[in-house]
Amino acid sequence: MSQAFPGKIWAVLPAAGIGRRMNAPRPKQYLNVAGRPVIEWTLRRILAPDFVAGAVVAIAPEDPFWPASAFNASKPVVAVTGGRERFESVTNGLRHLAHSAGADTWALVHDAVRPCITPEELDRLVAAVSPDRADGALLGLPVRDTLKRAGAGQRVESTVSREHLWQALTPQLFPVRTLLAALEDVVGGETQVTDEAQAMELAGYAPALVPGAITNIKLTQPDDLALIARLLGESQPALP
Repeated sequence: MSQAFPGKIWAVLPAAGIGRRMNAPRPKQYLNVAGRPVIEWTLRRILAPDFVAGAVVAIAPEDPFWPASAFNASKPVVAVTGGRERFESVTNGLRHLAHSAGADTWALVHDAVRPCITPEELDRLVAAVSPDRADGALLGLPVRDTLKRAGAGQRVESTVSREHLWQALTPQLFPVRTLLAALEDVVGGETQVTDEAQAMELAGYAPALVPGAITNIKLTQPDDLALIARLLGESQPALP
């Protein structure tokens, strides 16, 4: 069941990447899986909860696939121009919200190629944040397997302790203006953050880690398509 949230939440999806590792004829967010483009599955799931007001999608300049992938959602979906790096796309989406939404708006930043997010994960994430604290939260998974650091020739150099280690997932949920300020501090600098929580960490915040689902996978390699198709086929999303 969707949680009540004393503020407005907008989803922000960076979708300007081209996905070189997929070796596909179009960016991976536009590949068809289980009858729909990946990004459409993702948007339908992220927009389903009552507490999500709409979505801002950061796409590549002159993206030829976005208009064909648009769909009739019951909530607004706004496209903005993304950047070369993920954090630049998220920053552009946040700038749009900073001008168009209220001061109490939070950003639910989610990978456009994670279409298997569940309602239960979204509920847990929203329940974990406090509107009067800016630290925010992110989904993650405690590391289960033994970790090895590779050396020369892909041979084991050492074993890394997995104690206190988590794999970061998305969505990640932060106040729009706080996250925007944190990301703008790194834009143009030497540090290129790989997720929003890292920018918040650098700004002095301590985001909460919220257990996610092992099925919340990111489309990265060609083999992921078949697994995502099975997951979507077994658990159809609630469509807005």
